[in-house]
Amino acid sequence: MCSSDHSHQWMLCPQCDLMTQLPEIRPGSKASCPRCHTTLVMNWQEPRRRPSGYAFSALVMLLFANLFPFVNMQVSGLSSQITLMQIPQVMVAEDYTSLATLFLLFVQGVPAFCMLAILLLVNQAPLPEPVRRWMARILFQLKSWGMAEIFLAGVLVSFVKLMAYGEIGIGTSFIPWCLFCVLQLRAFQCVDRRWLWQRVDPLPLLPVKPLAGVSGLQQGVRSCRCCTAILPVDQRVCSRCGVAGHARRKHSLQWTLALLLTSVLLYIPANLLPIMVTEALGNQISSTIMAGVILLWSDGSYPVALVIFIASIMVPSLKMLAIGWLCLDAQGYGRRDGEKMHLIYEVVEFVGRWSMIDVFVIAVLSALVRMGRLMSIYPAVGALLFALVVILTMFAAMTFDPRLTWDRVRETNLKEPSVDGK
Repeated sequence: MCSSDHSHQWMLCPQCDLMTQLPEIRPGSKASCPRCHTTLVMNWQEPRRRPSGYAFSALVMLLFANLFPFVNMQVSGLSSQITLMQIPQVMVAEDYTSLATLFLLFVQGVPAFCMLAILLLVNQAPLPEPVRRWMARILFQLKSWGMAEIFLAGVLVSFVKLMAYGEIGIGTSFIPWCLFCVLQLRAFQCVDRRWLWQRVDPLPLLPVKPLAGVSGLQQGVRSCRCCTAILPVDQRVCSRCGVAGHARRKHSLQWTLALLLTSVLLYIPANLLPIMVTEALGNQISSTIMAGVILLWSDGSYPVALVIFIASIMVPSLKMLAIGWLCLDAQGYGRRDGEKMHLIYEVVEFVGRWSMIDVFVIAVLSALVRMGRLMSIYPAVGALLFALVVILTMFAAMTFDPRLTWDRVRETNLKEPSVDGK
């Protein structure tokens, strides 16, 4: 074992497994991996007060956003208004409890829990040690599942769709919700994973003398995917956070391909079956995703039609193709271009959840347009299938281990420095 005095100076890149010696980082600066350029550490100014202020303000705005009317609509003298909590209630009433659950989890539950966790962990609240470790473990895992800002984008798209039918107005809670979306994003940005774990538990001793510019696998060490601690390659459970892991995610490609195949199989009926049903003057009209895009385009709402087409048609299709390409590259096919494949992986991780925008549009329309036989909108089975496609592709991206791509680069002696640095 090496001295723990220097453990804070070393880090294995979670994306490409390169051992990096961290320099002195001035406040407001960051350190990035020299190979794949992934951000390793951020040294924020006022690292405790900033995220605390943003997280607390976000929770206050969330409370206000749930207390008052959110949006309202007037059609032919009839008016309708909803609160945020009425949206899942309508879905439950229409026997779409699964969609209501997804809304409560992704739009409200996950962001609220993350803000509370940031407040407690950053300020070292007197919690039992197992509770603190548990909260720190799941905080960053839940980051991708918070979709408050995507729901807000869905609300704006809904406004454009409904302008053709009546007058749309915002309620008292609309501005607090907008502020909540901005504040919760900012709170996450101001929390560095490595710094936060230092407040939970110190780094363990280095198992070997590290060599900069050499992959961890070559040195017999691995990085904990949760707390970034450097561990012996054969140590399955991290002594710091208690998370089990391996040098490479076990059966990564098998899991990724299985989830990808399932999402492809669901994507076909999700596009063929209706995602919502519109009842106007006693007539029912079923709409698929593509039919909605065509209708918006024919009505002259070109920007909104383009947004829905990109988010609901292009992004899921290209994401599934990209994940398949990543798997083929990791299995030994392709040109062994680590930087290009890493860029594709980062794009896939970032854009995947934005496909949920169409599901949230349907949620808002179904809750707001409830005017009896004059006009009512209901969710349909295609919306649930499409939501499952988005979730499965997100899981597929999470189970893929990007270090497999860089292992191929190392095997062909491309971009991998030698031990002596020459």
